[in-house]
Amino acid sequence: MTPPVLVFDIETIPDVDGIRRLEDLPASLTDAEVAEHAFAARREKTGSDFLPHHLQRIAAISCVFRDNNGFRVRSLGSLEDGEASLVQSFYRTIEKYTPQLVSWNGGGFDLPVLNYRALVHGIRASRYWDLGEDDREFKWNNYISRYHSRHTDLMDVLAMYQARANAPLDALAKLCGFPGKLGMDGGQVWTAFQEGRIEEIRNYCETDVVNTYLLYCRFQLMRGGFSADEYADEIALVKQSLSMEPASHWAEYLAAFSA
Repeated sequence: MTPPVLVFDIETIPDVDGIRRLEDLPASLTDAEVAEHAFAARREKTGSDFLPHHLQRIAAISCVFRDNNGFRVRSLGSLEDGEASLVQSFYRTIEKYTPQLVSWNGGGFDLPVLNYRALVHGIRASRYWDLGEDDREFKWNNYISRYHSRHTDLMDVLAMYQARANAPLDALAKLCGFPGKLGMDGGQVWTAFQEGRIEEIRNYCETDVVNTYLLYCRFQLMRGGFSADEYADEIALVKQSLSMEPASHWAEYLAAFSA
């Protein structure tokens, strides 16, 4: 398989330090109080708690990496690593492998957040931002331009770039017989983070990124990138690979498989 495929997903929490700085809030406010201040302002403005991209901080980045050596799923960094280290690891992987990026709503959420956080932390990502200055091929096919293919945002592509046609990952995964979300959803990540349940957040993110890869395989079958036998072999490889993972969330995930 050339180039390697890198499927990615992020989980975010409010950037309470950034909100403090922008709002000039009293130092006596706790992180929870700062976040609630931001949520309340957002609810008043939009009716939703969902904060703008630039006020999101990354708590986890999980990836599926599929190349000629096999299938791997991992969360970047360790439980102790800060946000800058996680973001740097993501762009460093692109720098090293120039993979085919795959996401679900990565163009609308994950990549903009990653871009903003890389900017805040002063992180270099020259391969990702190359538009042909360093590699002439990137003038015609790069990660940035909407109509190029080094990044496939499955949600966008399947909806024909029509926001009103967008479908949620969890629902479409389950409709295809895949497990869908397990354990939590994005709205519970901030509470889990405050309670120190970082590993649980990473596990949840990992199951989401595998859901995305499975849908990518189904998409490849639909578009002729996989034959029926190749598709069946790939799904079998994913199941076999996950069955060898020691973490308990994979046993739960495999038990929910119906495809």
